[in-house]
Amino acid sequence: MKINGNEIRPGNVIEHNNSLWVAVKLQHVKPGKGGAFAQVELKNLLNGSKLNQRFRSSETIERVRLETRDYQYLYGDKNSLTFMDTENYEQIELQTDFIGERAAFLQDGMEVVVEIYEGKPISVRLPDQVVLEVRDTEPVVKGQTAASSNKPAILENDVRIMVPPFVTSGDKIVVDTQELIYLKRAD
Repeated sequence: MKINGNEIRPGNVIEHNNSLWVAVKLQHVKPGKGGAFAQVELKNLLNGSKLNQRFRSSETIERVRLETRDYQYLYGDKNSLTFMDTENYEQIELQTDFIGERAAFLQDGMEVVVEIYEGKPISVRLPDQVVLEVRDTEPVVKGQTAASSNKPAILENDVRIMVPPFVTSGDKIVVDTQELIYLKRAD
């Protein structure tokens, strides 16, 4: 599907320079002289490289529609992760580095969305939030809570994030899987 350069939105997948790119950030620019354009930060879906590109409103870009399928995470080891299609129960195995550092947030039975292009998995979308237990963090020092400074914490999946001073070891917290940040205490 063809779209104009000014119609690109964050999250759109486009075909550019004979490769697949996803728009990460976007800024519309209207210079005093000349035509308006969109300054787009693109991330290559095949190799992970990044590119800043200008698209004028008069240019046409090929927008790609990806097939999305629901999968369930089954298990993983050091090098690979196994997922099962929730419709036909077929299993696929992906390399751990395909997902990157977010692979630490996978939990047994977790529902994920796999985006597929021409029969090949392109990306895996995790749920936006997961609940994890704080395994280790510094104790609160009396009188230190007045300042809004965060402290480091190690979660049950060995990921290190910053948390507010009132969070203690053993607390369950909600973590954003995209930004890798603390959101709130779990209910």
